[in-house]
Amino acid sequence: MVWHALVWTWPLYLVGALYVLGPVLGWLIGALAALSLYLGPAIRADLRATGPVPGLVWLWGAGMAVMLVALWVGHLDWGFGTGAIIKSSIGWAKGWALIVLFLLAGAVLPIRRRLLVRAQSVLGLTTLIATPVLVLGYAAGLPEQLFVSPLRAVGGPGPEYFGVYLFTYDPSSWTPRWQFFAPWSPFAALLGVIMVLFALEEDNTRLRAIAIAAGVAMILLSKSRMGLVGLVACTMIPRLMPLMLRGWAWTVLAGVAASMAVLGGVLIAVIQGAIAGFRGARADSTRVRETLQRIAAERWQSDAFWWGHGTVQPGPHLVEYMPIGSHHTWWGLLFVKGVVGFMAFLVPFALHGLRVAADAVVHPRGRLPLGLMLTFLLLSFGENIEIQVYLLWPALVLLGIHLREMAQPRDPGGPRPRAEA
Repeated sequence: MVWHALVWTWPLYLVGALYVLGPVLGWLIGALAALSLYLGPAIRADLRATGPVPGLVWLWGAGMAVMLVALWVGHLDWGFGTGAIIKSSIGWAKGWALIVLFLLAGAVLPIRRRLLVRAQSVLGLTTLIATPVLVLGYAAGLPEQLFVSPLRAVGGPGPEYFGVYLFTYDPSSWTPRWQFFAPWSPFAALLGVIMVLFALEEDNTRLRAIAIAAGVAMILLSKSRMGLVGLVACTMIPRLMPLMLRGWAWTVLAGVAASMAVLGGVLIAVIQGAIAGFRGARADSTRVRETLQRIAAERWQSDAFWWGHGTVQPGPHLVEYMPIGSHHTWWGLLFVKGVVGFMAFLVPFALHGLRVAADAVVHPRGRLPLGLMLTFLLLSFGENIEIQVYLLWPALVLLGIHLREMAQPRDPGGPRPRAEA
């Protein structure tokens, strides 16, 4: 199921089925993992649980359960009816709950890391084949959107999750941007970063090059600033982590820190200029996002500190009617679910990130999971993660697999980074 869901991404996108696939797959393999744990040796040998549920998966489960309680309390506080509570609970089942289900499936079911890596490489190949078609669609003057799938009737955040696009226009400059199989371009860039991270563990040299090229194409053609940051930071930081155990690296760091007394002012000026250029690249987008965050912060503090507002709310003309509580996971959590919901996500996310970072210092198997956690961190500052889980699920399954790997006895020789199954 995991293999076919990944390699058939483009055909599924062309019929608008990706948003439906994610929740269905998550609940299926999550239920299969629970069944495997329950039946133990009575289940088929190739479906048996590989071990007990890791503690971090339990922690994620507790956090997402608290998230559901915060949703109910927020709805009751603000007088939402039973219908709204049921609808929002279904939204929780298609978003926050999937995080736990995919982590559980990766940690319990015998899904191999290599299978996910190869499936991502095949997806990279189809993406690279599709890219010229998307570019030629713009060059030929074809419409941006081809159609909206009838599957929209199942319900979702908006029609863009069921639409099939060749390209879109950046509203600030009216230049084309490509979003591939994502609902919008900035998210496509972060999916490109994830594709590159998986490709770096591919054994086949040709497939590795193809998948990296596809991921870079997604980042560049989406014209996302965050994607460029992720391409550098999320690939390099995990590979620099082992230096923390090298004495010479600390010596070099001490020398660099000492040199800041002379060069610090110049370096700060350069960094500030780079940040200003980064923010000015799409000034309108930056303004809207910052205004949304400011409104969310003020409304959270004044109206609903502990339990939030229960749901996003329409924004004013100042933010182009973007919903308050969107475009930022952390401010969105504070606005919608208050401090309770914020901590329900922050605690497992932070502890999982620290555990992955610690493993990346001592073992090559931690590189890919740390890169994925860094990508999630970047994504959280520009998107609502829970809405995008339907496309982030391969990364979550891999993180579950990594928890299983850390629980298994360590091979003294240690696996090669790209030869690990």
